[in-house]
Amino acid sequence: MPEIKADAKLQTVITTFEMTPGTCQDLLDALQDAYENFISKQPGFVAAGLHVNDAQTRIANYSQWQNREDFLAMLRSDEMRQRNRQIHDLCRSFEPVMYDVAATFG
Repeated sequence: MPEIKADAKLQTVITTFEMTPGTCQDLLDALQDAYENFISKQPGFVAAGLHVNDAQTRIANYSQWQNREDFLAMLRSDEMRQRNRQIHDLCRSFEPVMYDVAATFG
């Protein structure tokens, strides 16, 4: 379970995917498979969540890693590069962006 704290020493990555409603479920299936069978088993992985908007035109992915290098190593692996090519075919675009938690409320 992701834990969002401003003082956490984790790398946060938020990735947004744009797709059509016709490919949303296929993309969601591909992302779930990637997390269940590969990403979650990589060194430094902490937690992740997938969110789908009600129009099924966007998926937001929130993930946490022990550090930036662990996330980048996963991205550069042969398996993830292959998976990302398949994921790219299912959507208009996707962009992972690294963030620091600035503040939390509630």
